[in-house]
Formats: sequence, structure tokens, C-alpha cells
Amino acid sequence: MHVVKFVLPRVRAERNASDVDMAGCLSCGPGYRSPLDAMKGDREKMVYLPCVYRNTATLRPDYLATVDVDPESASYCQVVHRLPMPNVNDELHHSGWNACSSCFGDASKKRDRLILPALISSRVYVVDVGTDPRKPRLHKTVEPVDLYWKCGLANPHTTHCLGSGQILISCMGDPSGAGKGGFVLLDGETFEVIGNWEHPGEAAPFGYDFWYQPRHNVMISTEWGAPKALADGFNPAHVAEGQYGTSLHVWDWTTHKRVQTLDLGEEGAIPLEIRFLHDPNATEGFVGCALKGSVFRFYKAPTGKWAAEKVISVPSKTVEGWMLPEMPGLITDILISLDDRFLYFSNWLHGDIRQYDVSDTRNPRLVGQVFLGGSITSDGPVRVLGDPENQPQPRPRFIQGKLVRGGPQMLQLSLDGRRLYVTTSLYSGWDKQFYPEMLREGSVMMQLDVDCVKGGLTLNENFLVDFGKEPGGPALAHELRYPGGDCTSDIWL
Repeated sequence: MHVVKFVLPRVRAERNASDVDMAGCLSCGPGYRSPLDAMKGDREKMVYLPCVYRNTATLRPDYLATVDVDPESASYCQVVHRLPMPNVNDELHHSGWNACSSCFGDASKKRDRLILPALISSRVYVVDVGTDPRKPRLHKTVEPVDLYWKCGLANPHTTHCLGSGQILISCMGDPSGAGKGGFVLLDGETFEVIGNWEHPGEAAPFGYDFWYQPRHNVMISTEWGAPKALADGFNPAHVAEGQYGTSLHVWDWTTHKRVQTLDLGEEGAIPLEIRFLHDPNATEGFVGCALKGSVFRFYKAPTGKWAAEKVISVPSKTVEGWMLPEMPGLITDILISLDDRFLYFSNWLHGDIRQYDVSDTRNPRLVGQVFLGGSITSDGPVRVLGDPENQPQPRPRFIQGKLVRGGPQMLQLSLDGRRLYVTTSLYSGWDKQFYPEMLREGSVMMQLDVDCVKGGLTLNENFLVDFGKEPGGPALAHELRYPGGDCTSDIWL
């Protein structure tokens, strides 16, 4: 039986400031007209973070936390709302929007639903953040069976809204846990699964992140590994067995065909977060490759084909007292400022965040660095025997008396580029392996002040959100999202 659903239009009582462009346009859609306009937007006052209980001692559902980041507020640095999911062991991970700056020209679109995929359960939660942004509520749950049966996919990861109003979600595997880099397309109004974005038989071997640039008719996706291999931790033998990726995949944006694969080789093993420059005319960007601590620049060559070259390398350190004799930095998140001037990334194992001036994209220049925890602190069991960068082992980091466990991981930059927010949880299965004390004591959220002129990073000692003090027990806070959009979720057409 075919059932027709009638969807009533959603109406907001008032328009968000981010829905009004700098010229005062009240007929425009969500976001901003351009990246540089976004830099003039309002200061962030709230942040949404998925918080995970999987692999901790607490058997409770993961939840979406709302954190007050307004320094003028009485509840500054506090979790002001928690939205629990209806299931346990979801592993909430990355989130995206039903509409962003890609829909700026469409006044019928509103950024009022947060799309929240669950990496392990393969559910997709749709959260209403428009009715009361400070108190999100669950709007809809897309069950795993819809991804399995309609798309043959599982383990959803990255969400991007499209200018069409539809929603695209990358997946990492098939229902059996094997690697499969395909894409699920959701209807932007009903949030029903439409089907696969890619053509039958054209999924990549592995999946993870993606970014698109319609002006150049291109989408590029990355690879982590087979979900069944990485689910409960990292086994180096799985790399040699080919269960982790090394490639970028180039897709024709119009035809949805995979037209090129760029094998980055050993130096590009486990390419995770990918970022085009924000300028929609740009034909280049960067991808962070975790295993060897490399950042590759990808670009469109004069031939029309895409190519990649390594432009940053964080050398591994020779150590004792760790699982391997060589410890990589493990680049796990990267982002680019909205003016395309600075690149930031986190070394989750070494424990530092780095800021590079990428005005010359082929020759990034290190201009800021700060250590925030990590595996080589001077009070820990690991001793550094050899370091090509000749850096001393960093001291343990305390903020307001709280010892930072884990290493810096997820990053989010303020629209104006002056504040960098940081959380410490990567993924509960790997947290448990590399930072078991973080599962017992909870992760933290920190903030760095950024020098946007000369470059430089300084820890804000007055900012700390301690997820070890959550009412339900210590939690693992992951990715950060502002209600009005940010430099890792908005794409301009």
C-alpha cells in the first residue's frame, strides 16, 4: 500500500540573525551570502555537542548537549540542556544541517534541523533546533533498516545539506561491517531515505568524509577503514591487511559517477577530514592523513584531472613505554578559516594543535602551536627517545585544577576566526584503547584565543567544560556545531 504523507510547513516565530545577510536581506535563505560575510556574523553563544556513553561504565543513551559559550551569560561554560536519544550504544559522532549557506538564495529554507548520524547503530536522528534552540527536541529517527534495505549501506558519518534542499550523508560500510564508501540521500522535508546518491556498483572501497564544489562539478571523498576492523580499537596489522584506506575519490557532481581515484600511498594512509577552500571558485583544499601525520593539498591540474601533493609532515617520535616504537601525531581533525588564510589541525596522540598560514597553499607556514594533553606528557609512562623536531616532552595540562585527559581532537573555529574550540574524544573504541582514563573521568571542552594577524594560539584559562561531571556519569563529548553554522558545515555555491 502506498501511503502519502502530508507535511505541514514549519514556521518560526522569529528569524535568526544568521538568516539575514549583511545588506539586511530578509528574503534570503539560511546562512550567509559568502564566507567573508559569514566572518562578520554574530558571535557564537551556544554550541551543540554529541556526547557518547558507548564503551564507558555508564549504560545510558548518548545525548546532544547544549553548551553556553556566551561570556556575558550567567551559565557560561555550562551544559544548559541535554537531549537523550531513545537507544543505547549509538555512538553519536558528526552532525550536519538540513539547510546551510548552500541554500542562501532560497527563502523557503530554514536551518532548523540538526542531522545526527550514529556511527555504530547506523541510525540517523533528526533534531529540531528551531522551535527552541536552547532546548533541542527529537523530531524523527531514521532506523538502520532504511539504510540497509534501501541503500545497502551502514555506519553513516558526514552530513552536508545540498542547494536542492536534500541531505547527503556519507557511509563507511555495508550492513556486514565491510568497507563501502557510498552515500545516502535524504528528503530535506520528510527526512525519508530516497536512496543512494552514487550509481550501483560505484561505491568506493572505504568511506568517511566528503566536500563538494558545484562550480567545478566535483565532490571528493576520503577513507577511514572497514567498520568491523576499527570498531573496538586500532590493530596495526589491519593496515597491512588492507582494511584501512589511502585514497581520495573524485566524483562528478552532476552525473554522480566516480571518475578518479587518487592513491596517496603510505604517507597518506587513513585520510580523514577533507576541506576545500571556502571560496567557491577555488579548485584546491587540504586533507589530513592520520597514520603518518601528513597533510596533502589536492588541486585541479591544468589537464582538468585532480592531483595531490604532501605539503605538511608531522614526524613520528621514537618512544618507549607505548604500544609501538614509533608514535605518530595522528592528525584527526583539520579546518580552514573562512578567509582561507589559516589551516588548523589536531595531533591527537602527540597532544598539540597547530596553526599554519596557508596564504601560499603549496608552502604552509607554521605560526602557532599549543599542547593540550596527549600521550607524551612528561608525567606519563611514555618516554620520547627521538624527536626530529627536537621538542621537549610537554608538561601535563591543567585548567582550573582539572587535568586534561586524552588529546586535542575535534576543532571548531568562531566565524571571525578569533576563538578555536577543542574537545578531546575521538571515538569511544579508540578512546578506550589509547586514553582509558578519559572514559573514567570524562572528556573536556577547551577554547584557544587566536592571533588572526600574525598567527598564534593561547589557551583561555577561564574556559572549561568538564564532561566528567555530567549527571549521568562521565561522558565523551565529540564534534561542535553552532546553531548559525560554521566553517566545517557550510558550503557556498
